[in-house]
Amino acid sequence: MKIRIGVLFLLTAFLLSCGKSGSSDNLDWRTNLETALQQAKKENKAVLVNFTGSDWCQWCFKLSDEVFKQKEFEDYAKKNLILVMVDFPRKIEQTNETKMYNQQLAQQYGIQGFPTILLFNSTGQPVAKTGYQPGGADNYIRHLESYL
Repeated sequence: MKIRIGVLFLLTAFLLSCGKSGSSDNLDWRTNLETALQQAKKENKAVLVNFTGSDWCQWCFKLSDEVFKQKEFEDYAKKNLILVMVDFPRKIEQTNETKMYNQQLAQQYGIQGFPTILLFNSTGQPVAKTGYQPGGADNYIRHLESYL
């Protein structure tokens, strides 16, 4: 019995230590651009729209890991951004309504690849079309700020 408890304790400690230090998954990603733009006007925030292939796109994984999951970006986003995810997964089920809405947005904004990031100012005007940028969360925040 003691061996089983010891093994369980070690396994639990190992699994807890495998998480990325400094990473965060606490972002509030919305799925409707129009309501996000309305909220942004009320709160005087910009809107970041992430066109992604969340379950297959390697550059999307990289952007998520290096930027969106970092505490620095989380803190910045909570103060300055309304976040919208427009997802085009291959394995994750979506309703037909969601698929059609996402496709309509991609067509409307001329999205050609993933990840594509659109940035709107607090008045709802598009100010940037960008994507992955190397250099981590701090660099990405500076990149976004250069458009705002």
